[in-house]
This record gives sequence, structure tokens and C-alpha cells, in this order.
Amino acid sequence: MTVAKDWKKSITIAIVKSSDKYLYGIQTPALIDEPTHKESYCIEYQCNSKHPILWLIGADERGVLYAAGHLLRMSVYSHKRMFYETSNSSTISPIEAIRGHQLGYRLSSNTYDLWSCQQYEQYIRELVIFGTNSIETIPLENTSDSLFRTSKDTINSFISHVCMKYDLDYCIWTPENVDLSDSNVCRKELIRNESYYRKCPKLNNVFVPGGDPGNNHPKYLLPFLKRVSLCLKKYHPEANLWISLQGFNDEEIEYFFKYINVEKPRWLYGIVCGPGSPSIEETRNRLPRIYKLRHYPDITHCVRCQYPALKWDQAFALTYGREPINPQPNYYASIHDKYAPLTDGFISYSEGVNDDVNKIVWSMRGLEQSCSTSEIISQYVHFFFGTQQKDSTAEALLELENNWIGAITSNFNIEKTFHHWQKLEKSHPQLKNNWRWQMLVLRAYYDTYTRKRKIYEQQLEDSANLILSQAEKIGSDAAMRLALEKVNKADRINIAPILRQKIDYYCDALYHSIGWQSSVKKYNASGEERGCILDFVDYPLNNRWWLSDEFDKTSKMSTEYAKLNRLKVLATWEHPDNCLFYDDISNIAKSPHVTSTSDDATDVAWWDNGLSRRRLSTQLFQNFPILLYRNLPSNANYIIRVSGYGDALLRVNSKRIEPLIYNKDLETFKEFFVSQHYIENGKLVITFDEPEESQLNWRQQSKICEVWLLKAE
Repeated sequence: MTVAKDWKKSITIAIVKSSDKYLYGIQTPALIDEPTHKESYCIEYQCNSKHPILWLIGADERGVLYAAGHLLRMSVYSHKRMFYETSNSSTISPIEAIRGHQLGYRLSSNTYDLWSCQQYEQYIRELVIFGTNSIETIPLENTSDSLFRTSKDTINSFISHVCMKYDLDYCIWTPENVDLSDSNVCRKELIRNESYYRKCPKLNNVFVPGGDPGNNHPKYLLPFLKRVSLCLKKYHPEANLWISLQGFNDEEIEYFFKYINVEKPRWLYGIVCGPGSPSIEETRNRLPRIYKLRHYPDITHCVRCQYPALKWDQAFALTYGREPINPQPNYYASIHDKYAPLTDGFISYSEGVNDDVNKIVWSMRGLEQSCSTSEIISQYVHFFFGTQQKDSTAEALLELENNWIGAITSNFNIEKTFHHWQKLEKSHPQLKNNWRWQMLVLRAYYDTYTRKRKIYEQQLEDSANLILSQAEKIGSDAAMRLALEKVNKADRINIAPILRQKIDYYCDALYHSIGWQSSVKKYNASGEERGCILDFVDYPLNNRWWLSDEFDKTSKMSTEYAKLNRLKVLATWEHPDNCLFYDDISNIAKSPHVTSTSDDATDVAWWDNGLSRRRLSTQLFQNFPILLYRNLPSNANYIIRVSGYGDALLRVNSKRIEPLIYNKDLETFKEFFVSQHYIENGKLVITFDEPEESQLNWRQQSKICEVWLLKAE
């Protein structure tokens, strides 16, 4: 493209600010709705001049930038030509002042640590096109530079320069994971912070989380931050200081709010609400209006997180883990819209590019909330892939979100979505090296591969249980040997080898195109929880590991009678004698009577770095589930059986029930007798009181994994 300085050539695109009355002697158009608000813009087509002109008009420098981004997003590209529908023009005023994302150059991202400066600039520029105005980095983490492709100082300084170049806010996240009650430690931390401020070319905001990481009482943290603000203002007078209440207990939260209401510190600019913070609603209500409130949404994780994937099948939770490729545009748009009226904007918590679509959705909803999710995705695929409407790529992307809703075995959308992406993959070979395309195609393959495995491996386990049911006839040893051979067939015969090969191919392609590390062993990822989907792609989706271990224990029993009794328990685990109903808590496919959800929607116990040999149902839990049974005969007595860990303080229709059997270990049972007198109009509501375990880490706290309703004999 040629940039001209006069009107002698066939210029069709003119870029101005609304305060400019003329551009090289030509009067700028008079607008009915002129962009005047900060960062607002308008695109105006003028066809009555010597040459048709498309005016990009911004209220300020950023407004001009977003006008250009609007043109690029809304245009269609074909045969080296760009087409723009002039009826798309209107004046846009962003609804949120802060629209940003954390792009921390650190090992845990499993992406950015292999990026060059040029890759960072391109990614930031692409985020700007979709409305981003703030970039947050993590410059002060204590990690050796030898582990990175480029030094931390080089990358972080470069990002600051990029923000200066594009007139973006440059922000940093600097947790204080040291003991601030020690004056010597405080002094060293101040020196460390000031050293960075001094050499940072541009700095607009400093965010210090109260915890996650960090464990300082606000009586130490707040005075320290007051001193930090003095260092900050020395080099960046207009920069702002933010704090979150992440990890604060009730007493610390009360201390904080009392402090700011009494002291009204002018050095504090605003509060950030992130994972582990008090709710946005509570914070907004208690926060004096002189302070800003910023959302710190986790858009990158799916379990054990702030906004977990809802109605997620256990098979996905076990294989994808916390950081898979997770485009969920409708889900995250709904979260954004719920909290946007209460905040002054957001800077998302992100650990790489697995959440790239979610970043775009958040930026666009903050820029132009009237733009629907489907329209945002349409702009996304047109801009990054150049596909046309008839290719239905946007529809295929939205279908990926639906793959994750509900039980995997009955979600036929997964196969439909896969075939859709297969057709797109074949019809767009020019996109094979586009990393965004690679991610989406990989998701389609991984989803359907996991579904096929789940169906196949569950069928093998059902067959193994039938074999175990014949143990009295064929003997316990033969039954265990044959049953184990049956379930282990999943290791010998891959149900979908071509899909498996494609997953390998795309994981490797993404490593080379974008530095995405999907495996600890193969690509040196920083940890198993950090998006290592290749390491868990074949994790058992039946109980073959658990059965193998149980058979080892059973084979050592002293009598055949004991062995047969144990094999009967294993074979009929979910449906023992007199079983009326069974619920695998938090398993969307097997919890028809559970009306509650855990904080993490699909809580998965993370044992042995994700390679637990426990029974699959044991790896799902809620701390205090609620179950509802209807239409029960009122003249019958019942037994409620519970498996889990620790205590199960059970209530039936609000009445506390004492146990008959009370084993606290995993994969043992607690049983409670419920007489017919507890049944109210055929309804039974089961709840669990919270035991006093505040002193325990959440991993050691009581959990409910399974609940049975048995008919009492």
C-alpha cells in the first residue's frame, strides 16, 4: 500500500482525527454523530468528491487506530482485493476504558517463552485490531534467563516500546512473594522494583496481587505499596498502582476496607478482582467510588479455576486438563457482560495462546458490546483465515464450544463438528501453517478421538464386568485374567489410529509454528497441568488401571470365598444388589439426581501429576453435593451409601442421620439407614453439612465422590 501526501493519486482511504478540519486541502466530512469520546471512531464513505474517499476518523490517536482495525476486521479479502460494505459504517464509542490481556513472558505459559520480539509485536498488533488497549507483562519473576530463547529484560523492554509505538497502556504484574514484615526484605524489594521502573521506557499501571502468589497481611503490604508508589511516580508520574485481595482471609479483607475508608490513600488507584478475590459485587459495594475496579478474569483454564467449563465431561477433564485449546465465545461473552457494568474494564489472566479466541471476544465486547458473539467470530475467521461466508468456518468454530457441553457419549455434535472441520481442512490447504487454524483443527480431532475412546473403553469395561460376574463358575483367577485382558484391549488396539496420528501431527506443527509446548517429555513444557494435552491423550477412560491394582490385592487374599466376594463388589460397583439409583458426583453423564455443582463445575482430583490410578469416579467430587429423588414409594425403607474421603455429615430432608457404617478412606463406604418416615410426598433431598476443616488444604478436605440409594432389606 502506498501512503500519499497529496490528492493527485487515486487515494481511497483517508485517516484523520475528528479535530482535523482539512487533510491536504480537502475538508473532512461533517458528521451527524462525530466521535468525541476517548478512543471513539467513525468510518465515513464520501463518494461525491473527485475520488471516492473512505474516511477513518478517530477522536484521538487510539480512535484512529481502532478505526483502522474496524476496516480490517470488516473487510473481505479475495484475489488480492479488499471489499468493504459502506453500510457497516457508524460511530463507535468503547464501553470500557480498560481492555487488556496479560502476556507474561515466563515458562508456565508454554508458548511465549519461545517467542521472538517480532512475534510479540505481531500478536499485540492483532489484539489491537480487535480493540485491546492494554498489555500486561510479568517482568520481575525470578527465573534464570538461560531457560528462555530471548532474555526476559529484552522481551519486556521491547513490549514496553511496542506499547509506546501503538499508544497502548503498558502494565506489569508484580507479586510480592516475600516476607514484607522483615524491614531488610522490604528494602531489597523496593530497590528491585525501582530498578525496573528506572529502565522501563513506558509504564502506565503496576498491579500487586495480595496473594496467588504472596502471603502478606495487608498491615505489611499496604505500607510497602505506599513506598512503592513513591518510587513509581519518580520515573512515571502518571502511572497508577493497583492491588487485589486475592488470598486474603476474612480478617484481612476487613482490615483492608477499614484502612482505605479511614486513610483514603491517594497513592492507590484501584482494586483488581481476580481468582480467589471477594466477589465483584461485594467489592464494588464496599469500595469508595474514588477507586477504580478492574476485572482480572481467568479466560485460560477449564478446571480448578475461576470460571470453569460448565457441564464438562470427565473424559475431557482427564485428558485436556486445565489449559487446553478452549474457544468458548458464548460462555466468556456472558461472563464479560455480567460484570462489565460493575467494573472499569479488564485485563485478563492468560497463560498463552490456547485462549486466543477468548481474548478477542473479551476485547470486542469491551470495544463494541452491540457486536454479537457470532459477528465477532465471523470477523475473527475472515481476518485471520480470509475465508468467505460460504465456507462456514465461523459456524465450525462456534460448534467447538458445543462439543464441550454435556455427556460426551451422547453429544453427537462432536462427530458433526469433526466432519465439518475435516472438510474445511481439505478445502483450505493454504492455511496449514496458520497457527490459529492448526489449533482449531486439532481441537476437532482431539474431541472426536476422545469421544470414540470413551465409548470403546467403556464397552470393554462393561464386558469385563460380565466376565467377573461369572467368577463363581470359572474361578477368581481366571475371571481376573480374562477381565484384565478385555479392558487392556484399549492399549493393544487403538480405536482411531488415524485420528491419533493427526493429533501428533498438529501438536508438532503448533510447536514449530508458535512454540506451543503440548508435552513435557517431547516439547519441554514446564509442567503437566500447563496445556500438556499430548501427554494425556491416551489416559484411560475406563477403570483398567484401577482394576489391575485391585486384582493384585484380590489375588493375595487367603481364600477363594474372599476373592469371589471382592470380585462381586468390583463387578457391581455402580449397581450393587438392591440399588435403585447411582450418582457419580460431578460426572455429567452419571449424576441425574445431583442438583448442585462444585465451584469448579467438574472437580477433578489432581493426583500423581494427572496420572492417578484411582477409580475414575473417585477422581470426581463435590464437597457438599445436593441430591434430589422424586416419586419414591413412601412405605419403603432405604439405605444411602456414600463413597469419598473424610467426613460425610448427611442430612435427609434437613434431618441429620447417623451412620451405620462410616469408613473415611477413598473407595470405601459409609452407609445410612433412612426409614419411610423421612420420605415427604415421595421426595428425598440429601445434603451434607460442612465439617470444620479450615486448617486443612483443600486437597485434604472431605469429599463426596459417589452416592447410592439402596432399598433396605
